[in-house]
Amino acid sequence: MIGKIENITIPVKDLKKAIVFYENVLGLKKRNEWSTYATFNIGDIMLGLDPLPKAEIQINITVANVDDEYKTLREKGVQFLTEPKDQYWGGRTAMFKDPDGNKFILVSFKK
Repeated sequence: MIGKIENITIPVKDLKKAIVFYENVLGLKKRNEWSTYATFNIGDIMLGLDPLPKAEIQINITVANVDDEYKTLREKGVQFLTEPKDQYWGGRTAMFKDPDGNKFILVSFKK
């Protein structure tokens, strides 16, 4: 069963300019910054900034078990872009698109 939204990633034209806006204008607390990505805290949700042209809106949602949710959703006809796989940062993920092409990533964490 789907838990909560963990992370929303949005595309930005200029990462440095976007970081200044979200940090200094909106007053959000920056979590991390890399040359190709930055994250901010908004309550219990992490906002990711990903520079264009490769960026798309992407929503990460937590589930208790990615493999179980993957199987259940596939049986309901959901088209997955990736099978469940372990990530270097400790999560396990599987990606799918909704009927309008919006990307969602199921995420579970080892306990």
